[in-house]
Amino acid sequence: MAADKTHRGHAIIEQVHADLKHSALAHLPSGKFAANAARLVLAVMAFNLTRAAATLTSPGLAKATTATIRRKVITVPARVASSARRVTLHLPAHWPRETDWSDLFTRACGRPPPTPTA
Repeated sequence: MAADKTHRGHAIIEQVHADLKHSALAHLPSGKFAANAARLVLAVMAFNLTRAAATLTSPGLAKATTATIRRKVITVPARVASSARRVTLHLPAHWPRETDWSDLFTRACGRPPPTPTA
């Protein structure tokens, strides 16, 4: 029983290492200790934020790799428009991840203010 728990814990951390090596840590080492340390810290922060975003969107993305989360939620094919000191994000019509993205935005930033009617 204890061996099974230990093995599962090792398997999870190995998946995290593999995910980091295939994304932000692919360019290590640089030859400078400070640069490597900074890259590692930023990579882990980005990894944790990406994991948190995926957990907030949908249960299906909670265990996805960083590349999948980036492709489905972070890399949004949207258009930003500004008018009268307001920034509007126009998401593509019939985009399959619109609900996930809107839920993530609402949970992270709160509900957007209502649009004024003229």
